[in-house]
Amino acid sequence: MPYRRLPNTDQARLRALKAACSATEKYSPENMKFSQKLALDVKSFTPIFEQEVKRYVDSRTLQSSIGRQVLEAGKNARLYLSHFIQVLNMCILRGEIKKDARTLLGLEADETTVPDMSSDQLLLDIGKAVIDGESRRQGNKIYNPSIANVKVKYDRFCEAYAKHKDIQQTIAKNHSKVDEIRSKADQLILEVWNEVEASIGTVDTNEKRELAMEYGIVYFYRPIERQKDFFAGR
Repeated sequence: MPYRRLPNTDQARLRALKAACSATEKYSPENMKFSQKLALDVKSFTPIFEQEVKRYVDSRTLQSSIGRQVLEAGKNARLYLSHFIQVLNMCILRGEIKKDARTLLGLEADETTVPDMSSDQLLLDIGKAVIDGESRRQGNKIYNPSIANVKVKYDRFCEAYAKHKDIQQTIAKNHSKVDEIRSKADQLILEVWNEVEASIGTVDTNEKRELAMEYGIVYFYRPIERQKDFFAGR
């Protein structure tokens, strides 16, 4: 005989709760297979749970979109900063800019390569140091790219990065809220399923199983039962 399996995802929980709500609209109180008190609890709780799940899912979707913005903005900021530092080094090599300019921009005085900016935090720190230092530096300016262009790309990255940090906090908050009420959803689903099966009796016929499934109960066949059905149909 097939066995029931309680939902293990929020979307599956919602389907079970909504099926129970639909049953309360389809059947009159005297024909319902679970109590009126439980029906009221399910109908009042389901929209709350659905709203919290939607907020969490929406925030995860937004995180994905902002994450792509961070990657793209970071790529551009690294490119412009890298080119700026390379031009600075060439200017120093040609004697057009003094060597101590590197120190002013937060770079190693004797380092002639582009510093590591692989992480977002390194990009934030190095970008700020270079932009702030170049704004204070006296002497020949660099124009290809100019520090103004570098700052535009850097600021776009900072804005996207800040949004990403904000959405991470929102996700954590929304996830916490869903966690808080998930146990209530599981409790209501279990009570509905128990009362329905108790009302119907042993679910040993297709007709009874179909009736139980109208209330959201999900049944699964064991592998051996699927094999028997397969061979019986041959």
